Amino acid sequence: MQETRKKTVLENGLIVVTERMPHVRTLALGIWIGAGPRYEEDHIAGVSHFIEHVLFKGTENRTALDIAKAIDAIGGQMNAFTDKELTCFYVRVLSKHLPLAVEILADMLLHATFDREAIETERQVILEEIKMYEDSPDEMVQDLFVQAIWDGHPLGRPVLGNEDSISRLQREDLVAYVAGRYHPFNTVVSVAGEVDHEEVVDLLRKHFGSWQGRPLTYDLDPPKHSPGVTFRSKETEQVHLCLGTRGLPQAHQDRFVAAVLDNILGGGMSSRLFQEIRERRGLVYTISSYLAAYREGGLVVIYAGMSPETGPEVVRLTLQEIERLKKEGVPPEELERAKESLKGSLMLSLESTTNRMTSLARSEIYYGRQFTLDEILEGIDAVTADAVQRLARELFQPGHLALAAVGPFNGNKDLQDRIRREVEAYATA
Repeated sequence: MQETRKKTVLENGLIVVTERMPHVRTLALGIWIGAGPRYEEDHIAGVSHFIEHVLFKGTENRTALDIAKAIDAIGGQMNAFTDKELTCFYVRVLSKHLPLAVEILADMLLHATFDREAIETERQVILEEIKMYEDSPDEMVQDLFVQAIWDGHPLGRPVLGNEDSISRLQREDLVAYVAGRYHPFNTVVSVAGEVDHEEVVDLLRKHFGSWQGRPLTYDLDPPKHSPGVTFRSKETEQVHLCLGTRGLPQAHQDRFVAAVLDNILGGGMSSRLFQEIRERRGLVYTISSYLAAYREGGLVVIYAGMSPETGPEVVRLTLQEIERLKKEGVPPEELERAKESLKGSLMLSLESTTNRMTSLARSEIYYGRQFTLDEILEGIDAVTADAVQRLARELFQPGHLALAAVGPFNGNKDLQDRIRREVEAYATA
């Protein structure tokens, strides 16, 4: 591990990782807890995200307004997010305000009151958030795709839950879930910026040292992939679709190969899909690909938005580009461009304390170690054209693709049939 990065495990199991960035005067601190839809049951779907909201609503020592005022008074930024496997509470402050930031976060996490009135208020906020997603077809289609391809698996559940589950959740459900998952053994604290590791450890020991819990075991089945085509009718001007297949878990040995493959396929304005479908043909405003990776599974996803009448052609051309990559491989100059693009994006991202804080935590959670910049750059440089072609063939197998689409399908069965036929034709090729 580099000298600027240090790790300590407190007596109660809490993992602390820091990275000193001497050229800045600020820091980003994140508390990462293993809580998300991956660890929820159907009847409490959305509980992780619900708790994320409620922990800002008051403690035994502070009201919600007190928390907001305390952070505003030091010019800080505090927020939180929940993804499929993790909930993160984070703060960005001037380095001299680290003690207050730690104290406030500890107060929120360890002394939340779960006030019933606040819970009801946040219930309405979350129900409105769900409605907002319903009004955002470009986001809705991505949830629809994951639900379809990981049908019945916890990773397929939306982070927000659904209206029924959110309406049913009670204070007792939130408290029980916190008691089951909010443990020091299930938590990583990461800090990046102008920071002294020993000071961080001392502060965390002071405010979190009495926090007790037990190690959690993970007895979870990897997601099985369900190919097929799913439609959701909505009165929109465009069809929004996601087309994809299984990807790789976070710690897979081919993760750098997958990153290069993604960059070549749809990772930027020079990518194959963007150039062929938007620039040459003008069929879409946006088309891109991305990777989603978790402990035991992952996805490769292509997103596009287009006029309904061009939907089938966009699907056909996308599948043609995938097949061309599988059959013809990648020329040397395109491979080099993708590698340099990835390396440049990585190094630019490292200028941000927030990005470094996030990288520290995710490396610890998924790999149990930190990687040097040189290790990552060497991993990217080691990717060969043959490896990219091999992985494309392994992932994009006929019969393994799934597609989800949101658009004006009511009374337009012909459009659905034409899109479905393109996918089925590829599946049987």
